[in-house]
Amino acid sequence: MTHTTETAAPQARNNLADIRLIVQRFGTLAIFLVLVIVATWWSDSFLSRGNILNVLRQVASTAGIMAVGMLFVILTRGIDLSIGSVMALGSVLTGYFCAILGYGTATTILLVLVCGGLCGLVTGGFVAYLRLPSFVMSLAMMAVARGLSLIISEGRPIPLEEAGAAFSRFGSGFLFGIPQPVLLMFAVYIVGGIVLNFTRFGRVITAIGSNEEAVRLSGIAVPRYILAVYVISGLLAGVAGIIAASRTGVGSAQVGVGAELNVIAAVVIGGASLMGGKGGVINTLLGALVMGIITNIMNLAGVPGYHQQVYMGAIIVIAMLLQYSTGSLKR
Repeated sequence: MTHTTETAAPQARNNLADIRLIVQRFGTLAIFLVLVIVATWWSDSFLSRGNILNVLRQVASTAGIMAVGMLFVILTRGIDLSIGSVMALGSVLTGYFCAILGYGTATTILLVLVCGGLCGLVTGGFVAYLRLPSFVMSLAMMAVARGLSLIISEGRPIPLEEAGAAFSRFGSGFLFGIPQPVLLMFAVYIVGGIVLNFTRFGRVITAIGSNEEAVRLSGIAVPRYILAVYVISGLLAGVAGIIAASRTGVGSAQVGVGAELNVIAAVVIGGASLMGGKGGVINTLLGALVMGIITNIMNLAGVPGYHQQVYMGAIIVIAMLLQYSTGSLKR
């Protein structure tokens, strides 16, 4: 009897470990499928082509693209709270460069991306080389970027008008029947997946989050990689700002308010560990889609905007608890 009990205990633990591994690997997909089923049951119009494209367009212009940059940052055990403000700065600069200064489309895009990258460079420089906490430094950059966007725009939206016609066409245009911002989002995820899974850079940033000291002792210049992920995050926040301006037709300092929380939630729902070293691009995309579907369900149900924030917060907590219960958020 004793021998049987001793044998059964390790087997039970192994079975539990296998179940946890399956949930960790496919938990985000399960949450996504459950939400799709609930939304389909709730509203007949959910699976309509127009609504699906609307959800994808909304995800592309909010958490979708920035979630890739946030994933890279979180993999190194960091956090970037400035992305919403950098997004707003990118939106304002898009209107400022093309509508007020009269720069061409390509020049405007390049300058906005450079500005977004510079914001990430400043944040990453202090975090990587001066060892300041990423929470504090990105919080400071959040205030600076939002303040700059308000100063440049003088607190008013900047209409793109005729000078920004190319941006407006991109924001509302379709290619192969799919909104162009959505295609851009998928391209970002494809590139992000390749970088993370098939390049030395991706392997190193994952290793840094798992054991930074070991990576440092192996002779790798850790600060360079940490700096790089913040630059990538800033660049993608700039891209999100361009998309926001192209969709609305104005550069506005009011876009991206609270976006950093939705982006972090999307990455965490996607199974990334806030302790670093664990996360994937595909699950991050599913996490962003989960956020978009939740918002869409509430819109279809006619939930008032202020109530949506409460429900969204509760749903995020539940999803994170499900991930935490399987060890996805723990080292």
